[in-house]
Amino acid sequence: MTTAVSFRRAALLALALAAPLTARADAPFPQITVTGEGVVQAAPDMATISLGVTTQAATAAEAMALNSTEVAKVLENLAAAGIEPRDIQTTGLALNPVWTSYDSGVTQKIESYSAMNSVTVRVRALDSLGGVLDAAVKDGANTLNGLTFGLADPAPALDEARKRAVADAARKAAILAGAAGVKLGRILNIAETNGYASPAPMFRAEASMKDAVPVAGGEVAMQVSVTILYAID
Repeated sequence: MTTAVSFRRAALLALALAAPLTARADAPFPQITVTGEGVVQAAPDMATISLGVTTQAATAAEAMALNSTEVAKVLENLAAAGIEPRDIQTTGLALNPVWTSYDSGVTQKIESYSAMNSVTVRVRALDSLGGVLDAAVKDGANTLNGLTFGLADPAPALDEARKRAVADAARKAAILAGAAGVKLGRILNIAETNGYASPAPMFRAEASMKDAVPVAGGEVAMQVSVTILYAID
């Protein structure tokens, strides 16, 4: 009987001694989480133009035929301006009825048909951009939907932005640790959000220009964000 009691006491004592160790193992590991930003400004080396050709005719077939003729003119003008076939892409094609109302607006009927063809053009030589715009709209294209600037190879700028983002996160972590009176430990995790370019200039206008369009490219910003998790020693 005495031996059994002693055994139970020893077991309870062992559990009591192990409890604090278990609690410490389960305690939250002290950490610091920071987010760093890296931005690189770069002069663009390419532009993307979105333009369109809209035509209207009495029948659907006539509208499409007229549209095809006008688009062919645009493609010829772009080729003459030095744009390669790989840099021209049809990005939209639509044919819609044009309705008209009569009987005081109670009844509608199809008056004609409208055909629209959208084309996206990449311009790799920015010094020719104004001339390309002029060539596109002088004969055929009647809508200019947008113009954006970018980098043909954004990888080097993004890589530099990543380095700056990590350095920015490390700076912030050091400030926080110093203010809190603790010492930074090793990095536990690094996560990157998608790098992106700052919004580029865009405009929309009806095409009625006679001379080469003056265009300023400015700069584009490549930005990367990283989140770093540091241990606290």
